[in-house]
Amino acid sequence: MKVLANDGISASGISALKNAGYTVITDKVNQNDLIDYINKEDIGVLLVRSATVARQDMIDACPGLKLIGRGGVGMDNIDVQYARDNGRTVINTPAASSQSVAELVMGHLFAISRFLNDSYKNMETGDFSTLKKNYGKGVELKGKNITIVGFGRIGQSLAEYAIGCGMNVTAVDMYTEPRNLTIQLGNGISASATITPINSLEEGIRNADYISLHVPKQADGSAVISKKEFDLMKDGVRIANAARGGVINEDDLMEALNSGKVAGVALDVFENEPNPRKDLLNHPKIACTPHIGAATGEAQDRIGTELASLIIEKFGTF
Repeated sequence: MKVLANDGISASGISALKNAGYTVITDKVNQNDLIDYINKEDIGVLLVRSATVARQDMIDACPGLKLIGRGGVGMDNIDVQYARDNGRTVINTPAASSQSVAELVMGHLFAISRFLNDSYKNMETGDFSTLKKNYGKGVELKGKNITIVGFGRIGQSLAEYAIGCGMNVTAVDMYTEPRNLTIQLGNGISASATITPINSLEEGIRNADYISLHVPKQADGSAVISKKEFDLMKDGVRIANAARGGVINEDDLMEALNSGKVAGVALDVFENEPNPRKDLLNHPKIACTPHIGAATGEAQDRIGTELASLIIEKFGTF
């Protein structure tokens, strides 16, 4: 069986699949040419990340395609239910990148608390005394309240890091059963904590010093955070989004930043990827990264081997 990893796959994933008798192709095929390529090369498995989409037209036009795999968590670039209704298997790797995304968010929280994103840009050409004055009013994370919106694997991993930094965690989620967390502190030391999510976004964001988003857009495609939610937040709140572009209304975000309601924002995702708005990228209060939440060597190894395991479990060896 041929596997097309159109957005790449780790060496460990390739090795596992090849050892099981699969042919692994890592050529990057243009989206417009993908249907023809799948049919011509008799591709049975298509693996994607966030760049390649698998919509109804592809599913209908590629009868030999048996499985679509997403390396990562969100599957909004795949028509999942349609594919399953038409006999295709759809898989993803929700646990493999949790730690990497959580660590990126923590890095961003430190950055927007101490103006690191803007100071990095200006140190080479700026006046030292002026810059010191501009960036001399940072805040500490310890003792602050962070609300994590979406308390799945990534949200829970972030909570472990935040608690380890001395933050007070509130979780917002549709599922409100208690979650037991084990916090690895290093040197073989661990601690435990229990977080019981609430299901009210409005309640969760009112008193937050920091808000981190780990949910998709709403079912109708609208933003989770827009002007109504910004108005409920305390002045000086800091926000991170490493979930999906469009979860925050970008027009309302710019208004909240420029009014001082929001003190800083960290964005790893954007509404118009891969070409985000320039005013977001250039804003001194926004720390930006190019959708790299899962882009660590460790996470990619886990993603590749997990995808390989799921494929082999489904189809066996050859």
